[in-house]
Amino acid sequence: MLWIVRVALQRPYTFIVPALVILIVGPLAALTTASDIFPDIGVPVIGVAWSYNGLSPDDMAGRIITPFERTLPLTVNDIEHIESQSLPGMGIVKIYFQPGVDIRTATAQVTSVSQTVLKQMPPGITPPLILNYNASTVPILQLATSSPNLSEQQVLDQTMNVMRPVLSAVAGAAIPYPYGGKVREVEIDLDPRALQAKGLSAQDVETAIAAQDQVLPAGTAKVGARQYTVKLNDSPESIADLNDLPIKTVGGATIFLHDVGHVLDGSPPQQSIVHVDGARAVLTTILKSGSASTLAIVQGVKDALPRLHQLSRCSSRRRSPASCGRG
Repeated sequence: MLWIVRVALQRPYTFIVPALVILIVGPLAALTTASDIFPDIGVPVIGVAWSYNGLSPDDMAGRIITPFERTLPLTVNDIEHIESQSLPGMGIVKIYFQPGVDIRTATAQVTSVSQTVLKQMPPGITPPLILNYNASTVPILQLATSSPNLSEQQVLDQTMNVMRPVLSAVAGAAIPYPYGGKVREVEIDLDPRALQAKGLSAQDVETAIAAQDQVLPAGTAKVGARQYTVKLNDSPESIADLNDLPIKTVGGATIFLHDVGHVLDGSPPQQSIVHVDGARAVLTTILKSGSASTLAIVQGVKDALPRLHQLSRCSSRRRSPASCGRG
């Protein structure tokens, strides 16, 4: 090892220059190196979510997921392996690709084959939801939303329509569908005895509502020097007004919807329940997307919390977001 000392004494500038380079590059590398909790795993994944209400997990796997999985290797390149899960009314397919694959081409291929296999699926099925992510997409935060004054239905509505768009704007954050709460749904409870007494069926009620609850463009009307926007009464303005829709006329007497049932602002059977401190709540999971910094996402969510609180209060008071900042 003495030869290194001799060379350093004979050519000092040769060692001074690398020392200066290390002195300059070292701090720059330390400042620019990304600090993260989870490593970036460059394995691209495409998620395909199929939905068909009322289908059991066995039928979902046999009639939708399995035919789709059999078609994927024939039309999509560079597939490493495929994973799937069948749930009541829903099926999730995860397609893992080889590292370095062009995810844009893979997405286009998956989208095209998804549209093609629709002809082989049960009638009335909608195209699937296709999402791009990678193996680094992991949950890093959970945000629980609850209220002492609002119902479960209203809390979920606030989370979906007010809070979720704000959180989605955080760079690198992916916000899936939240857990808990009740999904708002306009429902019609029919009385079978009343239907039978008046010679009607549930199909007659559905046909009457579909024919009368429409959204049609009306245009404008010019009266004198002014032009007015014309609005038609082809759609009820409130849920309660649906009860007054006529269903059928029998013997000169008109049968209305409230004669055979009633309309309510309800919800379908609840799929999940979340409790926070003994009260019902809604749980939102925030995922880390791709190579984004976990620490930056956490800080971005913390910075968005005051804005979320303000928007939630304005929305509960039925105020527009634009007027929120005006007190």
